[in-house]
Amino acid sequence: MADFVQNLDPSRLVLAGAVMSFVVSPFGSPSYNLPIFLFGVYTQEQSEAIQSMKIFTGLVGVSALFDLIYIFSANAQSTWLKLILFLVMMLKAPTFLTFAAALRQRGAQFSGLGNNFSGNTVWSMPGGFTSLSGARDGYEAVDDPPPAPVPKPQPPLPANNTQNAPGAYQSV
Repeated sequence: MADFVQNLDPSRLVLAGAVMSFVVSPFGSPSYNLPIFLFGVYTQEQSEAIQSMKIFTGLVGVSALFDLIYIFSANAQSTWLKLILFLVMMLKAPTFLTFAAALRQRGAQFSGLGNNFSGNTVWSMPGGFTSLSGARDGYEAVDDPPPAPVPKPQPPLPANNTQNAPGAYQSV
């Protein structure tokens, strides 16, 4: 079974799921399948996005259960729509296994999905604002304290002059 899963091409699996979800999208199908598979296309192309790959793998697994509920509910009207949704649901099993194997090969663990809010971010904002853990590309991180202001040298005070200029303010 492990050799079969490793021989599958994840890009073709995700693309097939996206195409099948796109075909049934105008006909009263679940609205979550197409965005999940489009996210999978993006995730599959990004080699360094391990957190995104974990999220996609979890979404595929959970959405397969939602597909099963949707197929047996009264929402799916026609037989051909139920058939294509069933094929999409069946496609999710090898997709889930393939992405889980890819995560394992990259050294990532699939435990703790969603529990680690203090971990690495999936994306970074433009302009160098990154997660609260550090700086990127020489920019200052958001949580760094501002540098201490450098005191400016004060000009020397004039000597007490008893003669005041005309029209000048006088202090008491």
